[in-house]
Amino acid sequence: MLKGIPKIIPPLLLKLLSEMGHGDTLVIADGNFPSESVGKGSAVVRLDGHGVPEVLDAVISLMPLDQYVEQPVALMERCPGDDADISIWQTYYEILKRHEGRGPEDCRLLERFEFYEEAKKAYCIIATTEKSQYANLILKKGCIIEGNG
Repeated sequence: MLKGIPKIIPPLLLKLLSEMGHGDTLVIADGNFPSESVGKGSAVVRLDGHGVPEVLDAVISLMPLDQYVEQPVALMERCPGDDADISIWQTYYEILKRHEGRGPEDCRLLERFEFYEEAKKAYCIIATTEKSQYANLILKKGCIIEGNG
């Protein structure tokens, strides 16, 4: 065991996070996301029994966001005409603020199929059992620089 590693992070995910380099992306997916089919070319880590907010909190405590792009976080935009509850995004903004000093302005919205295409390029997809719709995120990894890690 190691000190300081959130207990929700299994060894495989810790390995993948440390393998990722600057600019690599990571998807944290809700329970409805097609993680296995979209993630055919990526590592897929299942964190069944966990929701996206707790996974985001753990991951972002270890991984810096890309400081060289305006919006290092992408969210799946709600489909037109869909009134699904997206209040979970507020929780994401609070987590991003606490760990990275980031907020809604640092998140871009991607149309559903555009999100899938971006997710196919991810180094890793974390599949959760989150029940909220449109709860998916893509995080772009940044650099550890003197003073931030």
